[in-house]
Amino acid sequence: MAKLYFRYSAMNAGKSTALLQVAHNYEEHGRRVVMFTAELDVRHGVGFVTSRLGPQRKSLTYDADVDFSRHLSDAGNVSCVLVDEAQFLTPDQVRQLHRIAHVGDIPVICYGIRSDFRGDPFPGAATLLTLADSIEEIKTICPCGRKATMNVRIDEDGNRITSGEQIAIEGETRYVQLCGSCFYREAD
Repeated sequence: MAKLYFRYSAMNAGKSTALLQVAHNYEEHGRRVVMFTAELDVRHGVGFVTSRLGPQRKSLTYDADVDFSRHLSDAGNVSCVLVDEAQFLTPDQVRQLHRIAHVGDIPVICYGIRSDFRGDPFPGAATLLTLADSIEEIKTICPCGRKATMNVRIDEDGNRITSGEQIAIEGETRYVQLCGSCFYREAD
């Protein structure tokens, strides 16, 4: 029986690299994968899953209007669905993917972050944490050496930004991963 998987971490932990490796492993055995990434993620061009280590691959994109059930209903012979930047899914899209895994018997593996730069949950991530059959943390470290679990947005001078839109990707927007202690210490 297929499952819905959620593999999450703070920023810069290698989620996209792991997704690309899973795609490679399936295809190495002649299996067909369908990959999606968020249309609003334009850091490396629209429609690319890109690892900071260099590997990049063309992908289908999704926005809030994409109906995964309809999109995958005629996909035929799909062995796995991979979703990058899964925090940007809507709760309804997570339910669609959960149904595809259980009714369509196709494994769906979603990669993303849980919370934004303020420590607030992304709706898609919150729903994945509720519905996923398997939840796995991909670990990364804070500059202090502890396990990082939080993300902060910084400006061009390295100063922490504490207000603004939940989603900011374009331009010079940068993020850093921190442990809980540093996240709260930096906020004071």
